[in-house]
Amino acid sequence: MIVPSSILLGFLLLGGVVSRPSRGEARADTTGDHLSKAIFAGGCFWCMEPAFDSLPGVISTKVGYIGGKKPNPTYDEVCSGLTGHAEAMELVYDPAKISYKKLLDVFWHNIDPTVKDQQFCDEGSQYRTAIFFIGPEQEREAKESKAELDKTKPFKQAIVTQIAPATVFYPAEDYHQQYCKTHKIAYGMYRINCGRDQRLRQLWGAAAPSNH
Repeated sequence: MIVPSSILLGFLLLGGVVSRPSRGEARADTTGDHLSKAIFAGGCFWCMEPAFDSLPGVISTKVGYIGGKKPNPTYDEVCSGLTGHAEAMELVYDPAKISYKKLLDVFWHNIDPTVKDQQFCDEGSQYRTAIFFIGPEQEREAKESKAELDKTKPFKQAIVTQIAPATVFYPAEDYHQQYCKTHKIAYGMYRINCGRDQRLRQLWGAAAPSNH
């Protein structure tokens, strides 16, 4: 997410930027004997983890980059908009406790699906919204979810969120992981200044998230 220099200075003073360790790759597949993965892009990835972390059945969340061509991209490279990657979140969940359909519902209500290559104050293809499906079952459910939303949405604009096959997911630098918890003040400043919650209420009304 792009932030004004004054806010960025605040991030630095709050310890928001530290050295970036080397990172490995996370492949787009299921994990373990009974756990599954899901990958969603919803603009600033800092704002995606809080919406899912408290859901029963969600085991873990991780933010990173997906959908582009450059291997092992850095945050600065992705922010340039030249890598083709989107900021995204990969989550591990127990399908016996929470369904992919429920995850899709939470995803939709935490994004603005009416704009292309932008989310709230952040502009560029790296902030596009997307469902990166893993396998034919997730593809089917994602498309059915979008079709149902087209029929029941409380807003008039078209839904432009991308549905695409998952490629390699590259975890972001450590300081981005769970940023909402490790840098609460900086995260809160960003979320308010970006107008995310205000826009979500305009789109979803009473169904908008109220405590993320």
